[in-house]
Amino acid sequence: MPDLAERLADVDARIARALRASGRAPDAVSRIVVTKFHPPELIERLVELGVRDVGENRQQELTAKRAALATVSDLTWHFIGQAQTNKARAVRAGADVVHSVDRTRIADALHAAAPEDVDAPLDVLIQVNLTDDAGRGGATPDGAEALATHVAEHCPTLRLRGVMAVAPLDEAPASAFARLADVAGAVRSVVPAASWISAGMTGDFEEAIAAGATHLRIGSAITGPRPDRG
Repeated sequence: MPDLAERLADVDARIARALRASGRAPDAVSRIVVTKFHPPELIERLVELGVRDVGENRQQELTAKRAALATVSDLTWHFIGQAQTNKARAVRAGADVVHSVDRTRIADALHAAAPEDVDAPLDVLIQVNLTDDAGRGGATPDGAEALATHVAEHCPTLRLRGVMAVAPLDEAPASAFARLADVAGAVRSVVPAASWISAGMTGDFEEAIAAGATHLRIGSAITGPRPDRG
């Protein structure tokens, strides 16, 4: 089985090919390595290999790993899991970027969790639900613009960067990501600088690149199989 360095190099080569095929610049996307259930030591190795963006799905893991790697500099922590209002303070303390703002209550909770001496806003993205299942996380495509307006007008300690979504299992990724690009345009009509599109995972990041994704969330293709949850 290829080792971590080989898997990372293979994914980066695939990203580069997809960018060329789409006529996009070589530096048009950021690659976030999702390290769910993996130990901090794996992140240390990733940093040695040049990784500067890591993603966590669970607040407890985010908090614990950031504390364990407190001496590692130049590392951006992305929270990509479902956000909960009662964990907003912990998420804000641990994350540099939150990809999963999907309702006004979460936005308000993250804003309220800002320390009094905050010197920089927290970067956030609006999570969009591209399925018909209302029980899944994410704002509806039609509701994303209103949520963007709320963040922009009522949450000054948050900086809206763009949108995030997961492609549905029952739809071709290219079609889903094209719809997300339309939602991203609506959000930019509210906040013109909100140009990030967080889309694409291990199984569909090439399609996401073709649709204009700026941030890819890639786990097992780089880290290998997840260890059993302890």
